[in-house]
Amino acid sequence: MHADHLTLALPNEADTLALGAAVVGNLVPGMVVWLDGDLGAGKTTLVRGLLRAAGDSGPVKSPTYTLVEVHVVSGLNFYHFDFYRFNQAEEYLDAGLDEYFSGSGICLVEWPDKAAPYLPPADMRIELRVDPSGEGRIASITAASDKGRTCLAGVMSSSSPRPA
Repeated sequence: MHADHLTLALPNEADTLALGAAVVGNLVPGMVVWLDGDLGAGKTTLVRGLLRAAGDSGPVKSPTYTLVEVHVVSGLNFYHFDFYRFNQAEEYLDAGLDEYFSGSGICLVEWPDKAAPYLPPADMRIELRVDPSGEGRIASITAASDKGRTCLAGVMSSSSPRPA
């Protein structure tokens, strides 16, 4: 049986990017990953590391105003969402984003709690927070499905970043 949780120290941006690389190497089509954390916690940096490791060399920016950025890498769609600006969860329904979650693409969702009643459940949830020491970030990764547990097991077997 796989573990359901992992906490990692991310002392610098390179470690956050490395975590993204470790995650992408273990994702499977159709997965939903929720990304939690305050403003500036590193959610978009994590997505950048994930997409770079997948082979995307284009710009990776937070879709705060566009709601979703689509990245196609080797025929696989990555959908990067940001629901920070939602005042009510119903705005998710008004935006007509359900179709993105029904296929084989990988959905990476920043600020999922702002639309949680309507979102499909996460396979994996990654919370990023500033390390209380002031040095870097702490990542708490929780698997919430069989696909999530398999992905997390792969992340755990990678050599970096290091457990906190």
